[in-house]
Amino acid sequence: MSFRPLLGDGRVRSQEEKSEPLQTASWGSSSIVFDNRRWACREAELRWTAPHHLIVLTEEGGTSHTSIRHEAKSLYDGMDRPGALTFVPAGAERQGFYRDVNLSYSALWIDPDIRLPGCERLRDLPILVNKKDVVVATLLSSLRDEMALGHRPDTAYVEHLVALVSLRVANLNREQHPSIRHGCLSRRALGRVRDHINAHMNSDISLRELAAVADMAVDSFARRFKATTGLPPYAYVIEERVRRAEMLLRETGLSIGSIAFRLGFSSQSHFTTTFRRLRGMTPRAYRVNSSPES
Repeated sequence: MSFRPLLGDGRVRSQEEKSEPLQTASWGSSSIVFDNRRWACREAELRWTAPHHLIVLTEEGGTSHTSIRHEAKSLYDGMDRPGALTFVPAGAERQGFYRDVNLSYSALWIDPDIRLPGCERLRDLPILVNKKDVVVATLLSSLRDEMALGHRPDTAYVEHLVALVSLRVANLNREQHPSIRHGCLSRRALGRVRDHINAHMNSDISLRELAAVADMAVDSFARRFKATTGLPPYAYVIEERVRRAEMLLRETGLSIGSIAFRLGFSSQSHFTTTFRRLRGMTPRAYRVNSSPES
């Protein structure tokens, strides 16, 4: 795994380096940070420690030689190639040496105190170097592509993605945990959550915010909500926005851009992409097909 550390303290020495940020964003007061960038140099040597967990995916390119050490022990000696996945727990000192670096990567930094399903398992993991996981690669690449289009995903969406990635990374260490059955939300709690979503449709609604409305821990709430509605919280919020959009498209003359703004989408194109993904047609086509004269 090759990358130029964004967070933490340490020493980095490099020759003929070029580091170009492509997409960078943070959520939840920087408890989650995503950094996608291109990095090139002839040689680099680094030693660093960060307060966040780190998950890195090499997207394109690679190195002619990568050497990773931890506590004077060699963890990896080889080359970087696309699809290489590495995890470094918060507080772990890591030493790396790289030669002939020319690659792009996506890095996900996760606050170890964040309360999301699966993230607590990251605390007990060792450093994992150059692993492979198609699901994690797909999730991180999807987040990269979404941001490359100019969209900034909602906090609830990113939190759910982080929870899924964390669970997959924990499984890379082959740790087995007994499954736990979870019940449903009470009718009263579900009603409060639905009312909150309806009242804040145009806001960036976070998973933590919804859990507080239900007066539950975040991980328990997420599981119980899905058991009750059949959808994860972030997917439910998006579905409700699209349902509201259908009503506005049918019953009002509001422009598509105005509807996107009212319903909390980051842009008209983001709204159009989401609507087409869930309904199989663009908002404009839906409006035309829903017209009494069509």
